Amino acid sequence: MSEEQEATENLKEEKPKEDLISFKEFQKLKLRVARIEEAEKVEGTDRLLKLQISLGEEKRQLVAGIAEHYEVETLVGKQIVIVANLEPAKIRGVESQGMLLAASDDSGLALLSPEGEIADGAEVR
Repeated sequence: MSEEQEATENLKEEKPKEDLISFKEFQKLKLRVARIEEAEKVEGTDRLLKLQISLGEEKRQLVAGIAEHYEVETLVGKQIVIVANLEPAKIRGVESQGMLLAASDDSGLALLSPEGEIADGAEVR
């Protein structure tokens, strides 16, 4: 194998580097615990749910693409972790005032939630 071919093979084996953020950029994220008070399907979609959440003193609305993984009745009362300082966005005409955090793999999707009961609105550090 020539040096050029070997270099090409080595490049193929290298994984692309992830975009790294600084600690200062990470500190800008405001992660908070929220409680789901209401959940309903977004009309005209199979994937989206509209969630009414409580951050303690503050109420918000989120839109999340989790309907294929969760029934609305199983979500009410559940605590989740959200990005609280995300710019609001309209998703299918419905305003979303944050983003919930979830992990997924081949077996499905799991919402991130505190290990135990904690005050709604608590900051995640």
